Amino acid sequence: MNSSNTPSGESTPEIEELRSKHYNATIEDLRMPHEHLMIVRIKPDQEIPVFSGGQYTTLGLGSWEPRVDNGVLAELPKPKLIRRAYSISCPMVDSQGKILSNDQIDYLEFYITLVLRPDSDDPPLTPRLFRLKVGDRLHLGKKPVGTYTLKPIQSNDNVIFAGTGTGEAPHNSMAVELLKRGHSGQIASMTCVRYRGDLGYLAQQEELQKQYSNYRYAAFTTREPENIDQNHPQFVGKQYLQDMIIPEKFQEVFGWAANPEQTHIFLCGNPSMIGLPEKNETGELEFPESKGMVELLTKQGYQLSSPKVPGNIHFEKYW
Repeated sequence: MNSSNTPSGESTPEIEELRSKHYNATIEDLRMPHEHLMIVRIKPDQEIPVFSGGQYTTLGLGSWEPRVDNGVLAELPKPKLIRRAYSISCPMVDSQGKILSNDQIDYLEFYITLVLRPDSDDPPLTPRLFRLKVGDRLHLGKKPVGTYTLKPIQSNDNVIFAGTGTGEAPHNSMAVELLKRGHSGQIASMTCVRYRGDLGYLAQQEELQKQYSNYRYAAFTTREPENIDQNHPQFVGKQYLQDMIIPEKFQEVFGWAANPEQTHIFLCGNPSMIGLPEKNETGELEFPESKGMVELLTKQGYQLSSPKVPGNIHFEKYW
C-alpha cells in the first residue's frame, strides 16, 4: 500500500512510522467538482463497516501532513492525529444509472468542502484532506454511529430532506435506502448552495428522479447572477430553503402537499437554516431572530423530535 502522503515524495522515517501507526484506510477514488469541493471514496483495511443512511464516522490525518494552503511538512514537536466527524454519503447510482444500495459497495463515500481558517488555533483537517490523491492513506473511524436515521419512518410516510451545501450527504444515503426498499410515500430532497457548481451530485439526482416517480430533487442557489442582479432576465432573488418550505411554494416545486400528520422532515447543514430554539434567562425556549426551518415548521404543526418526545422534525447540525 502507498503510504507516501506528501508532495514530491517528501517524508521522514518518523513520519512514515506515525502513518503506519495511525492510518487504516486508503483513498480508492476522488472526484473534485471544483477546487474547494471533494467527493472521496475510502476503503478500510478491514471489512467495510455496516451503516444506516444518515450515520457518520470520523476521518483523520496527522498534524505532520502538509496543507493545501502551504504545502510544507509540519514540524513534529507534538504530533497528533486530527480527526473530524463526517456524514457518510453514497454514490446513488452506478455507471449504468442503476441505483446502488449501501450494502452493494465496498467503500465509504464522503462529500467534503474545503474550510480554511488561518486564524484558528485548532489544526484544521480539510486543508490536509485536500492534498490527498488516489492511493494515499488516512485514518477512518471503525464504527459508523449516529441517530439521525430513518428509524422512525413507516413505508407510507412522506419524507422531506432539506440540506445546505455538503449537508445533503446523509440525505443521499437515506434517500437511496428508502428507494431501494420500495418506499411507497413521497420523497422530496432539496438543497441550497451558493453556486450551481457546488452541486456535486446533480447528475445522479436527476437520474434518480427519472427512475422513481415518488422521488423529487430540487436545488436552489444564493449567489448566481439571477440571485443578486435585479436586472437579470431570470432574476429570482436569493433562494433559501426557508422560502421553499412554505406550503404553497413547496407544492408548486414538488407537486404534492406536505402535512404534519404523514410527513417527516430531516434538516442537515447550516445552523441558521435549521434555527433551533434556545432557552432564555427565564428558561423559556426562544427561536433565533432570523427564522429557521424549525420555527416555520412548528407553526405549520410539526414537532421537533427529541429523545424523550419523538416528533417529525429531525436535525443534524454541521458545526
